[in-house]
Amino acid sequence: MKNKLLLLVAGALLMAGCDDDNYTPKPKGYFRISLPEKEYRKLEKDCPFTFQYPTYSNTQPNKNNPGKPCWFDIVFTHLNASIYLSYKPVNGNVNEYLEDSRTLAFKHTVKANDIEQQIVNYPDKKVYGLIYSIEGDAASAYQFHLTDSNNHFVRGSLYFNNVPNQDSIQPVLDFIKDDVAKLIETFEWKED
Repeated sequence: MKNKLLLLVAGALLMAGCDDDNYTPKPKGYFRISLPEKEYRKLEKDCPFTFQYPTYSNTQPNKNNPGKPCWFDIVFTHLNASIYLSYKPVNGNVNEYLEDSRTLAFKHTVKANDIEQQIVNYPDKKVYGLIYSIEGDAASAYQFHLTDSNNHFVRGSLYFNNVPNQDSIQPVLDFIKDDVAKLIETFEWKED
């Protein structure tokens, strides 16, 4: 009886000591995002400018400025992102608009790792501007402004409808950056 009890206790201790649950946490992963084929259409609005934008997006009036038809959003519903566009006529105050655009871009320096600037220069179309590529977990990862320096000024900013996490949005950000490049390349001022 003593041997059976000793054998039972030894067996229980052996079983308890052989706990081999190697817990390995799952690595972080992100959802697979299916990106649509690139296809563009021309903007048809009563604005002093036109450009091409993706067919997988749509334009919506800016809810904060309902009286300004050339303030609108390009919404990428499937990609959970929007480009907010605003237009202002220039009346000798282009430097004020340029400084406002720079200030708005550099407000993201708190969260940004880097802000790269790229010049836009299409003198044959009188389209000049600057692109701000904001690296890091900033709210707006991409901003730009375009002007003819005399009459017109357009500003755009890309926002995602979620908490910014550079790692998770990077594939979509790169995809939409190509669309913004197409928008800028095809941007033209309408004849007055």
